[in-house]
Amino acid sequence: MRTTPGMRKPPAPPKPRSVAEPVEADFASFGVHVIQGVNDKFGSIITEDTKRIFDYEEVKPVKAKEGFRGYVPWGSDNEQPLQILEKIRDDEVMSSNMWFNITTGYGRGFKVTKPDGTPVTDEAIRKFFRRNNMTKLWLEQFTDIKHFYFSVLVIILDTEGKQIVQIRHKEAVNCRFETCDPETGNIEHVFYANWKSKPKDDEIEAIPLLEMDDPITDLLVRLGIEPNDDGETQKQTTERKFAIVNRIPTAGEKYYPFPYYCSTFNSGWAKLKAMIPVAKVAQMTNGMVIKYLVELHKDYFYKLCEGEGITDPIKKKERRKLEIENIKNFLSGIDNQNKSWFSTYYIDPNGKEQKMVRIELLDKDKAGGDYIEDSEEAANIVSYAMGVHPSLIGSSPGKNKSINGTEARELFTMKQALERPTRDIMIAPYYLLNEVNKWDLEYDIPDLMLTTLDQKTDAKVVSTKDGLPNPSEGGA
Repeated sequence: MRTTPGMRKPPAPPKPRSVAEPVEADFASFGVHVIQGVNDKFGSIITEDTKRIFDYEEVKPVKAKEGFRGYVPWGSDNEQPLQILEKIRDDEVMSSNMWFNITTGYGRGFKVTKPDGTPVTDEAIRKFFRRNNMTKLWLEQFTDIKHFYFSVLVIILDTEGKQIVQIRHKEAVNCRFETCDPETGNIEHVFYANWKSKPKDDEIEAIPLLEMDDPITDLLVRLGIEPNDDGETQKQTTERKFAIVNRIPTAGEKYYPFPYYCSTFNSGWAKLKAMIPVAKVAQMTNGMVIKYLVELHKDYFYKLCEGEGITDPIKKKERRKLEIENIKNFLSGIDNQNKSWFSTYYIDPNGKEQKMVRIELLDKDKAGGDYIEDSEEAANIVSYAMGVHPSLIGSSPGKNKSINGTEARELFTMKQALERPTRDIMIAPYYLLNEVNKWDLEYDIPDLMLTTLDQKTDAKVVSTKDGLPNPSEGGA
């Protein structure tokens, strides 16, 4: 820890010259704090640095369950997926784009046919897919893979280990990966629990994970159906539940992928977009202009209370409120002009400086209407990062943003075509059913292809797999 000389917090100016006044709306819940200066009233946004959510993957295993290696935390505090969800839920464009990506990936739904594309007539097979509620399962799987770039599928065998009788979804936010076996490099278990509640040993489920590169062969070897790499057929395992991970590869991340759209959090565009509606509401309600952005490291208040020996939760909350008041007072009033702020920083393992406090002066000359252009730019960049053309989802405000039907149709066709890699990854594990249950089936996710007027129909269902007949012409 390196520290610049100076004070822990700035001194408060005399109260008669700088006092925070109440406003009609409670903007504090949005992180906006009103400051009354000598001649004007303005606001500051106090927030945490979102870049700290997405630290580089640090493989420091945490022991959670006896008899197993530790799990790798997801983020520095093991709550990265919950923080990602919170940011998405706070952004209407990002939330809408996410649903668009989920439904586009889902296409016309999961389809099972015979190899020639004709409907399945075996009642036992039809009953299996009905009982496993494939509509719900596939929406859950696509929801996780679009949010976090991986999904966890669990297969359950009968007591004899002869048939797969159930397939279930495990929510990614509750899954953590065991550190890999140092000899093979394989991740051997998925731990499933409510991590936010600090689960005990007996509250954590350890599910054997099939090899990510070849889960089919791994399962067949474990069940004694095929020999292992040494040509030996081993005794059938007593395990009856196994996890399969469907994963979109991302460079440099072995355990938890880095979703590419999360670059908007690192770059600051997602934060900028979130600030615009808060600033507009504050300005329109009180004529108040957002003047400062105050970023506090997520450990700022923790270090503050630790340094002052405060452990009581109520006193911690009071100290947090007092510190925010001190910052507000420091930013207002003539007495504070040309004063300096002293703060601590440290060098992280990647050699980067991590500052505890950062204060940014925003453009105070922005008028309410000018935020429309800023909002459009931010929405377009967020949509760009999520692979959604703004004209398809309708995220761009302003006039003259419409496109013609041909452009819309071609954009939608391109979007569906780009879903092929994700669908191939997610369909592959289902061929386990063919191997274990001795079925001969084909699996597909057909699309609804928009057509031109000369086709005498608005749309038709087409298969996305080469060589598989059109489901609308005999498959279902």
